[in-house]
Amino acid sequence: MSAQAAVHGVAEIGFAVSGGKTRLTHLYERNPLRVLFPEGYIATAALVTTSGGLVAGDRLEISVDVGARAIAHLTGSAAEKIYRSTGAITRITQQISVEDGGWLEFLPPETILFDRTKLRRRTRVDLRGDAGFLGGGILVFGRLAMGERFASGFLHEGWEVYRDGRLIWGDALHVDDEVATIMADPACFAGAEACATLIFVPKDGEPRRFVDAAREVQAAMTGEGLRAGVTAVNGLLVARWLGDAMLLRRAYAELACHLRAAAMGLPPRLPRLWHI
Repeated sequence: MSAQAAVHGVAEIGFAVSGGKTRLTHLYERNPLRVLFPEGYIATAALVTTSGGLVAGDRLEISVDVGARAIAHLTGSAAEKIYRSTGAITRITQQISVEDGGWLEFLPPETILFDRTKLRRRTRVDLRGDAGFLGGGILVFGRLAMGERFASGFLHEGWEVYRDGRLIWGDALHVDDEVATIMADPACFAGAEACATLIFVPKDGEPRRFVDAAREVQAAMTGEGLRAGVTAVNGLLVARWLGDAMLLRRAYAELACHLRAAAMGLPPRLPRLWHI
């Protein structure tokens, strides 16, 4: 696809407390990004990519600002598809800010990487005071129903989490060149169909009290076809999965539901969009 035909989508979403309730205070959209607001137990926004997927050279810029004491949930209307590229890189930038006492759940559905995908995605989370966060992402390595795997291309997935301007966690996944070899290597992805990372930052900055229960939730859904682990470090909990795409998606959602209920007393279920 030519550089002239590439798109630059923008979504800016702001939430703040007004009249004792979290309300939308800012919204800006640029095609192909749109934002829907389905009904939920908390203020909920759903991102829609109207083009149906992203191709070479496309750019998305997503920013979410959650005000003091506000509580919000951001998801997607469907899995994001990244089509193959003959040269240019698809770039996604996600900037998240949560003010003192606020809480944001950033739980979009999976991203599907077609073969020959070239994707660079960067997510930065800035937390102030005792703000809390629950979010992450799922990567599916290919169009599995079509028998296609992500065997060549480029992927760079980077995360940074800051508390009051101080970096408390950073992570980057980078694969390039011999992607098929990396995917098959037992020391890397061991032929897995998908991987996922879930990041949980409790408002009190004490994640260790959630670790044992989180491991129990994971253990109940792992076994043949799925590996998982949980750890706590520097004020946050990190959970990971590797294996069968469908099993992984269910396990990811199950732990997210557990953590939102344990940390915030919210219903242990995700928006209906997750189950369509």
